[in-house]
Amino acid sequence: MTGLLAPEGLAVEPSERQAGLQLTDRRRRVLGLLAALAVLLLGCTLSLVLGSQMLPLDETLTALVRDNGMAHTIVVEQRIPRTVLAVLVGIALAVAGALMQGLTRNPLADPGLLGVSAGASFAMLVAVMLDPGAGRLTLVGASFVGAVVTTVVVYMIGAAGRRGSSPVTLVLAGVAIGAVLSGITATLELLSSRLLLSGRTFAAGSLENRGWETVLMVAPFLVVGLLLAALAARGLNAFALGEDLAAALGANQWVTRTAVVVAVTVLCGSATAAIGLVWFVGLMVPHVARWLTGPDQRWVLAYSCVLGPALMVAADVVGRVVVIPDEIPAGLVTAFVGAPVLVWMVRRHGASAL
Repeated sequence: MTGLLAPEGLAVEPSERQAGLQLTDRRRRVLGLLAALAVLLLGCTLSLVLGSQMLPLDETLTALVRDNGMAHTIVVEQRIPRTVLAVLVGIALAVAGALMQGLTRNPLADPGLLGVSAGASFAMLVAVMLDPGAGRLTLVGASFVGAVVTTVVVYMIGAAGRRGSSPVTLVLAGVAIGAVLSGITATLELLSSRLLLSGRTFAAGSLENRGWETVLMVAPFLVVGLLLAALAARGLNAFALGEDLAAALGANQWVTRTAVVVAVTVLCGSATAAIGLVWFVGLMVPHVARWLTGPDQRWVLAYSCVLGPALMVAADVVGRVVVIPDEIPAGLVTAFVGAPVLVWMVRRHGASAL
């Protein structure tokens, strides 16, 4: 077989050249991931420094190692848990979006298609109705239970047909259940001013006044969701070729689909329960990840774990400094920024293929 002539005069076989190209792509992806990590680190640093009360960088660093008065209180007790929660929520929503888009082979799919957000919102309002004095942890727990129950109902409805569950039936069931729960939630809010105030706060996606107790509640579910996402990643690569070809390649479609549904429920449900509704993170971040890495779901998920929290932290920082001393909830900032940016990207590059 005639090889390709290398600059040194040595023959390079096509297989060796292909291996070299794969190594180059991997190096480029790793360097891109490191660059994204650097951006995330910068955002976290700004999150500790900026706010209604600006802190010098040296004073912020000192607050991390010893008690230096008010700066220590602001940084350690307020801004660090808030920043950590923004990172966790960003990871959860971005990975959930990547999983949904990979499962449905639809670049416009969003975690909300399974009705998770609608179920969490409905359960939170029910908890407020039953116990007007319910604390934040009670509301978080109720929202998460609502997300889980909704997903189970959607999955049962989607699997009730003769052909069993499929991405299409799951999405249709999720949209239907989500629409019903959203309608009931809106009706309850209109009937009670107290519920309307709670619903508006939940819909804003705010990180304000979130402490370590919320972080500790979200973190275990995030770990479980990421483990399930890693389990489903290889199967999603086969799904991209079509269900028939995926079955021919030996991919276990039932395991992959179940792992994705459970992971999306755990990730999106815990994030929604923690801070409320956040728009466009689960839709936009996987698009950007695919444009940077290609269709390999393993790299898409890896990039989503970095780009998602970078976007959430940036949105939280912007919301804190735009209208000092007040602030705009991070969920609203992602909506304001995410919608036009996503439209611009789609028009410029076209929707990324799956």
